[in-house]
Amino acid sequence: MLNRRDLLLASIAAGVAMQDRTALAKPSQPATAVNFDVPAGACDCHTHIHGDPEKFPFFAGRVYTPEPASPEEMSALHKALHIERVVIVTPSVYGTDNSATLFGIKARGATARGVAVIDDKTSESDLDAMGQAGIRGIRVNLATSGVNDPGVGRKRLEAAIARVKGRGWHVQVYTNLALLSSIKDVLASSPVPVVFDHFGGADAALGLEQPGWADLVEAVKSGKGYVKISGAYRLSNKAPDYPDAVPFAKSLIAANPDRIVWGTDWPHPNSVTPPDKKPIDVTPLFQIDDGRLLDQLPVWAPDAGIRKKILVDNPARLYGFS
Repeated sequence: MLNRRDLLLASIAAGVAMQDRTALAKPSQPATAVNFDVPAGACDCHTHIHGDPEKFPFFAGRVYTPEPASPEEMSALHKALHIERVVIVTPSVYGTDNSATLFGIKARGATARGVAVIDDKTSESDLDAMGQAGIRGIRVNLATSGVNDPGVGRKRLEAAIARVKGRGWHVQVYTNLALLSSIKDVLASSPVPVVFDHFGGADAALGLEQPGWADLVEAVKSGKGYVKISGAYRLSNKAPDYPDAVPFAKSLIAANPDRIVWGTDWPHPNSVTPPDKKPIDVTPLFQIDDGRLLDQLPVWAPDAGIRKKILVDNPARLYGFS
């Protein structure tokens, strides 16, 4: 039986296919011009690099296989969006191999930082080397194969916090609101920032009263948690402007504008392999207009000063941009 995420991603894929059946060969580039003044030093805080599979082989246990997305294509995206800085996050398809992310950071230079995926085999010297290369956090998935075990999630978060607490790094969390509520005490006592992906995994169709949303807002309000208002198409299925995402973004920003960052989620991987395909078969990337996506930020944050915090000041503090 398809869950809500499966249905959402299937609807996006269907919409993309209807709009342009031939547009799935390369990562998307903005089709809409940005309609506001993007401040200098703006940062896209959630992207991925999918390198040449011959040079950067995928993890054998992956659940999907994305199309390639190169540093050059990412640079073209950010030039069109007037965005100077970027944070590259290691996607699940690489397991704990961060080579493609480090490749992307090196290609971008001083304007790039990264978030790595590690395990208990990752040595302290490995972390030292990654820190020198621009890594500023580690990403953990608090759920496994759709199974949301609070005990497992708690242990993963605690272990991640322990690994980075002496480094000035943060822990980035991919989760859902139900699981978030079960670890809010760990979050409250964390000595390092905890950053939640993609609106914390909320579902716009369930409204602001959905279980766990108040806990996410409280984490932001307290200053203990950051939230990426990224991948609006994961929160909402009302493309292309995602109007039902507005109250969620405004709620988080009102709680604490100093703990909000923005990201595209480029190159927009579809992590759900179609039923008639295998995980090793290539699944086309979603074709999302990131210009139109960025144009939603003034709707969510009408004040230019708040937008500067979200795009420039908060990422500079969190990722160590000078």
